[in-house]
Amino acid sequence: MDEISNGMAATELTARLGQDGVRWRKSAYSNPSGNCVELAPLPDGGVAVRNSRHPGGPALIYSRGEMAAFILGAKRGDFDDLAF
Repeated sequence: MDEISNGMAATELTARLGQDGVRWRKSAYSNPSGNCVELAPLPDGGVAVRNSRHPGGPALIYSRGEMAAFILGAKRGDFDDLAF
């Protein structure tokens, strides 16, 4: 299989891993118009992230460690100034 890389089209990611290999999900806090990010676990333990308004657009790929650091920072409030 070709390497999965940052910025690849989310549709290409699905084509490489198959429909069952990429299961996108979004937060229950997402607004009804769909303005949110979606995440999908990857077979190697990484996480793909895409914009829900552009499902075929670029997917950013992060390792488990990178996602853990981001989530811990978000829980701690490190990014609150960006959302409120």
